[in-house]
This record gives sequence, structure tokens and C-alpha cells, in this order.
Amino acid sequence: MTSFISPDYQCDVLIIGSGAAGLSLALRLATHHDVIVLSKTQVHEGSTFYAQGGIAAVFDETDNVESHVNDTLKVGAGLCEYDVVSFVASNARHCVQWLIDRGVAFDRDPRNKENLCYHLTRESGHSHRRILHSADATGRAIETTLVNQALNNAGIHIIEHVNAIDLILSDSLGLSGPRRVTGAWIWNENLKRVETCSARAVVLATGGAAKVYQYTTNPDIASGDGIAMAWRVGCRVANLEFNQFHPTSLFHPNARNFLLTEALRGEGAWLLRPDGTRFMHEFDVRAELAPRDIVARVIDHEMKRLNIDYLYLDISHQPPALVHTHFPTIYEKLLFFGFDLTRDRIPIVPAAHYTCGGVMVDTHGRTDVDGLYAIGEVSYTGLHGANRMASNSLLECIVYGWSASEDLIQVLPYIKAVNALPIWNEGCFEDADQCTLIQENWHELRPLMWDCVGIVRTTQQLERALCSINLLQQKIDDYYATSRISNNLLEQRNLTQVAGLMVRCAQARKESRGLHFIRDYPGSLSEAQPTILIPPSYIKR
Repeated sequence: MTSFISPDYQCDVLIIGSGAAGLSLALRLATHHDVIVLSKTQVHEGSTFYAQGGIAAVFDETDNVESHVNDTLKVGAGLCEYDVVSFVASNARHCVQWLIDRGVAFDRDPRNKENLCYHLTRESGHSHRRILHSADATGRAIETTLVNQALNNAGIHIIEHVNAIDLILSDSLGLSGPRRVTGAWIWNENLKRVETCSARAVVLATGGAAKVYQYTTNPDIASGDGIAMAWRVGCRVANLEFNQFHPTSLFHPNARNFLLTEALRGEGAWLLRPDGTRFMHEFDVRAELAPRDIVARVIDHEMKRLNIDYLYLDISHQPPALVHTHFPTIYEKLLFFGFDLTRDRIPIVPAAHYTCGGVMVDTHGRTDVDGLYAIGEVSYTGLHGANRMASNSLLECIVYGWSASEDLIQVLPYIKAVNALPIWNEGCFEDADQCTLIQENWHELRPLMWDCVGIVRTTQQLERALCSINLLQQKIDDYYATSRISNNLLEQRNLTQVAGLMVRCAQARKESRGLHFIRDYPGSLSEAQPTILIPPSYIKR
């Protein structure tokens, strides 16, 4: 028989994740409702903080929303949903203006005497300069501003060093009516115990799953937690075969997760072979400004053809003042590793960067389960299609933070709070070899995904990957059922599950499109369709 207890925390809205999506939503809700934000580590640590390039929106009088929409549709290789793209692009300016009003200092154009215009850069896939940025640390500027405001907002309670374990549904409480989310179990790393949080609505803002790959630009926390939790409670997922590899990550034994922003190529940087020759123009008329999927595949092709470990990025032909003005963070970081961006060619390789698929949602971020929302990289909105266009990701976070808030403010008054939640039944054993086992599993999973579900795949590789992942998942599930919780165990459980979903999506797509290139099906089908996986516990509304 299930036992119930009073929850450790109670709130109107529980937001799992503290990046741009989660914090922008929290700030919009805090004047109306009590909000709790969970952060796996320190509140600022996440993909938003490390985003270099910028955020896309139409601010230039020569640009227009229709052009932003068309560029996104083109880069998305036929899989973007037009209504969603139009929705995001049309709401971009006022949502970015909201950031500006909160204090985010985007760079101004020095050529404007009154300094009233923003400096807009151009990145791959964009036909206009429409990227607002804060030098080369836009994510840091946005995240720092949002964190500072959230910490000083009485309506927001931020809890750091906690990891959501699973969502709690009304089914487990014996409540009548449609199934809905009522809260979550939480692993408190500070206190080394499982806690409960009751909420009238829960928002997943957990980011992507790039940690599934051996080489990634993402921080360690990008372990697919929200996708896995949503799948386990019956939410559909879509397009997880489309994992974007950033074309230009620094190749250096001591430079973990350091990417070189797309904006470098937007400002004229070239991609070079070891002999100093450019090559992108041989594959695409847009050369270095081709979409990321094309650039990453060409780099991968050239590395394999030449049997080399890396290629080069070179902006030394541009004025040093441009580099110092627009890329100060990258310049200083590269100096630390012995490279002068104004003089040297920089060794680069592709690395896993962005999860284009995720939990299926509508334009308010609502999932298949009542009261459960997903916003940001964890979600599949239909914006990115088969390939994310540069700087649309931060935009998606902010637009859906706004859109979800509009819906939540309307529906929360009609949702009754729950005052008791099921007790967590923790495993009774604590394996002294847990760290060793988890390390072994990481060393098996991540190279497997890199080798078999990488930039170029084959049917045979996908079959081998899924077989290995299923065995690994069974081993983790058995261990999870009898052992005490830890952050590493939770992450590995989630990421292994998401890895399996990625492979299943890839197997279902019998074509090459956008970020998914499979040698057995090198051509594209005449009609583009999303890949949708339905969990066993899915209940159609």
C-alpha cells in the first residue's frame, strides 16, 4: 500500500531548470504565483551561460519577419512547422525587448553617432544581419541578468544542487479526472536525501542531451533529464534523430567543451585545410555561411578523406580591432591555450551541440500530460525542423517562456493544489563500487553514440547501437531498483534512455535530411514528416 506524506516544498509552479527558458518564465510568473526553480548545480550553470553567438530578431529596417521565417524554413530542410516558425519570428522582437528592459546589454553599433542602434551580426543560414549579441558572450549576459533578477524576486525560490528524479501524477494519488502532474520527487545533493515538491503545474526547462556523445560543447548537466522524465509519464517525443554538431569546436587536449562561435564565420573567418586552402566553396555556394549540418558534414568528410584529426578556422586576415571588439572572450581563452586569434589558424573539429528534437508541445509549451509544460531545448516545438538555424535557440527559450506564462496565468486559478504526495521508496543497498560501474557505463555509451549515431550513420551502426543500449539500460534499471540515489546514477539512467530514443528515431527515418545523414538512404523523400515516438503510457486527450 502506498504511503503519503506532506511535501517538503509546495508552490504554484515548479520549474525544473535555470537557463534562459526557466528563468524568463519564472520572472514573468512571479508577480502572480509562487515559483520554485530547481538547478542541478549552481543556478547560472547551463547551456545558456555558455552561448556565445546571440539571439535572432528583426531589428533592422531592411529586414522583415517574413525573411526570418523563410530563412528558418530553408535551413530546417522541409521539416519546420510553418505556423510555429511564424509564431516565434513574429513574437521575437517584443520578447527580446523584454530582455533589454530587464537590463541585458546587447552591443550597440559604433557607426551610429547617437549609439541608438544595435550591432547586428550575421550567422549561417540568415540572409540578413539580425543577430543581437553581447560581444561573444551573449548567453552569459542574458543568464547573469536573469539570475540576478530572480535571486532578488520574493516570488521565486531557487534551490541549487538538486536533481529531479521523476514526476508525480494524479494516478498515484487516486485522484479522479484526467491524469495530470502534481509534483516531483527530488534528489537533494546537499542533504543526500530524496524530497518531494507539490505543484499545481510543472515546467521542464532542463535543456538538451548532448552529453550522450563523447565530444560535446555542452556542460555536463546536459543529460536529457527532462526528455526522459516526460517519456516515462506518457509524453510523446519527436525528431530526436536530429542532433546538431557544432562545426567548430577547439581541438586541444586541455580545451574541454570550448566552441568557436558561428559569428566568427559571420564576420569573415575561413575554414582551411592543413595546406592553407579553403574548401567550403567546393561543396556549397554559401561557403562558410552554409547551414551547420552542411558545414559539419563537409569538415567530417575532409578529415576522413585526408586522414587527419582536425582542420583550421582562420580570421587573421580581418582587422585585429574587429576581433578584439566582437570576440574578446574567445580571444582571451585562446591565448590561454597558446593561440592568437588575430594571427594564428585555430585547430577545430565538430562536436555535439544541440538537440533539435524533444518533448512534443504546442505553442504554449503544453505537453501530453495536463499541467506539464516543456520549454527550451528539452522540447520539440516544430521550430527547428531537421536543422536548427543559428541563434534561434535562445529566441525559442524566451518566446516560449513568455507564451507558457500567458497560459499558466490563465489556468492556474482553476487547478487545485495537492497537500500529500507518495513516499519515495529508496533502494536498500549502497554499492561501494557505484562510481566504478557508472564510469564503465559512460565509457561504453558515449563512444558508442559518437561512432554509430554521429554526423554520418549506417543502418548497421544503428542496429548495433540499439542492441548495446538496450543491454546497458537493463543493467542500469536493475541497479537503480536496488541502490541509493546519486546524481551520476540519475543522469546515466536518463541519458541511456534518451540515447535509445535517439536511435529509434534514426532507425525510423528512411532518408537523409538535415542533420540526419545515413549512407543507406542518401536521398530525401518527397514529403517531409516528423518522427514521432509514442510511449507505452501515452493517453490521447
